[in-house]
Amino acid sequence: MNIKIVCVGKLKEKYFKDGIAEYQKRLSRFAKVEIVQVPDEKAPESLSPAQMEEVKKREGEQILSKIKDKEYVYVLAIKGKERASEEFAKDLGTYGHSDITFVIGGSLGTSDAVNKRANDLFSFGKLTMPHQLMRLVLIEQIYRAFMINSGSPYHK
Repeated sequence: MNIKIVCVGKLKEKYFKDGIAEYQKRLSRFAKVEIVQVPDEKAPESLSPAQMEEVKKREGEQILSKIKDKEYVYVLAIKGKERASEEFAKDLGTYGHSDITFVIGGSLGTSDAVNKRANDLFSFGKLTMPHQLMRLVLIEQIYRAFMINSGSPYHK
């Protein structure tokens, strides 16, 4: 299985990089994991709604350029479907797709075009997290799903 995580912005903090690298290493026995970063659009703190949409549109174009037609795409979105870890594991184990892509948008979220490309909008709840932290949370949950599916006690 091939798993790609497309995310906006560079990861700067060493502790996030170290955590992600650890889970990437653990996942290597189950899947090839690739993390693709696209640049975030520079924007001042106070943007009009139209300017926010323009930033999301430009980031969305970059995200979509990294996704192939054959990939099953999860977009992380607050308005997406929340799942328990067991349900997520079941979904990953039963889709029958060998190429799965997860998208983590920038601080403003994802564009309508990215959301329309998604096969599934996936929510980790209504909490707001920095998108750098979300990368670590996501990759741990992907690892957890594989461990659940393999019958490992990791999840307990």
